[in-house]
Amino acid sequence: MSSTTVQEDAPHTITLTNGKTFTFNSNASTTDEQIPVIDVSRMYSEKFEDRQAVAEEIREAAHVIGFLSIVNHGVDMKLAEGVMEQAKSFFALPNDKKMKVCTDLVPDEYCGYHPMHHYNPNCLLKRDLYEAYNWNYNAANDPDYPDDSIPEINIWPDDRPEFRKTLCAYQSEMIRFARRLTRMFALALHLPEDSFDIAVQRPEAGARILHYPQQEASRDDQNGIGAHTDVEYFTIITADTEGLEVLSKSGQWIKVKPIAGSFIVNIADCFMRQTNDFFVSTVHRVINESGRERYSVPFFWGFNRQTVIDPIPTCVSKENPNKYPVMTAGEYYLWRTRRQKTMWKTGENQSKVNVV
Repeated sequence: MSSTTVQEDAPHTITLTNGKTFTFNSNASTTDEQIPVIDVSRMYSEKFEDRQAVAEEIREAAHVIGFLSIVNHGVDMKLAEGVMEQAKSFFALPNDKKMKVCTDLVPDEYCGYHPMHHYNPNCLLKRDLYEAYNWNYNAANDPDYPDDSIPEINIWPDDRPEFRKTLCAYQSEMIRFARRLTRMFALALHLPEDSFDIAVQRPEAGARILHYPQQEASRDDQNGIGAHTDVEYFTIITADTEGLEVLSKSGQWIKVKPIAGSFIVNIADCFMRQTNDFFVSTVHRVINESGRERYSVPFFWGFNRQTVIDPIPTCVSKENPNKYPVMTAGEYYLWRTRRQKTMWKTGENQSKVNVV
């Protein structure tokens, strides 16, 4: 049975921090469309044909909408449940304790605590209704290539050892899984399966816990988190209730139905650039009208900062030349981090929502 959040509205445009402009027809959201659901169990098969079959399904979803829900992924969801419990405990702390690890202490990195009402990327009447805590990749905890000689760039609460232990355990499991999923994306681009292996030996592998209170304000006036695209290569999300909305090519907001035990995977901007727009990094937002508190855990996966984002050979041709300037992943990450942490906070000069 489909449902639509009824709201008559004129078309709007948004210009994001990646410089792209999108149009959506209305603030209403619908379940008439849904993102693809893919059973990825065959990605573990010893038969190449099985892995290639999964990759072709991923290819279609990544090209058409840039979002997919994956089931039978093999990740122990008890780890995710542990992170959710730690998130609830952390966000229940007094604000002064959380502010001791505020992200503003590390201007060029996405780590630490992001306070409630801190950002307003879409320049609405009210600031976004969420709080978050980010933590970055730490080579010492890499499940495949551990190295404790590389400095960690994180700010952790100094009196919550179980918090750190639980979050890092989940991150390590997701690193292992993301490396395997990266191979599926290589096959999806009709490349050798190991094409990206070197680029993810020292990956960007940050993660985030988010808390969205039930939203009382109109969706015209406030978002849980404003419309945006992700920065790195792909994101793997688990959430405990609905709220995620994805902008379809038709300009409609799709209200994503959560599937128990699944992950939502979305293409991010670096992968879109490197595939010359063959994979699409799709605008999405969160509006929590579920009637309960919402918690989610996105895991952000990217190639190492030295990787040159030049076009993948299967995605360019004489008729379809490269659309983007060549730069390293690190240069792009830094540019986007600085823009988002400053411009999202001020709500100026970007992501403005205007009636056309």
